[in-house]
Amino acid sequence: MENLNNDQEEVMLQELASKKVIQLKSFYKHLFFYTIVLIVFLLKEYTNLPLQFFPIKYINWVIVIIWTAVIVGSAIDLFASYKIFGQEWEERKLRSILEKKYKKQKWE
Repeated sequence: MENLNNDQEEVMLQELASKKVIQLKSFYKHLFFYTIVLIVFLLKEYTNLPLQFFPIKYINWVIVIIWTAVIVGSAIDLFASYKIFGQEWEERKLRSILEKKYKKQKWE
């Protein structure tokens, strides 16, 4: 029985690690693309380079500010949320959800 729990726990940890790797890969791709666009935008704004063609001419400060906020939010969610919402918080929340589900089933 204890071996089964260890196997289940290992499978769950592998699934969590796999999800984390996918999230990191997605974040780094997004960050790379953001960096390229930001460099091109800054070149467009502060140099005399002819960068007024289709997709680049529509990049403005509003888009850059919103995109920066999204990148910062994603970084906080990915790298710092475990400090704010640590394991203890997750366990309390899980217990709370399970208790609500149990109470709901009890009355039905």
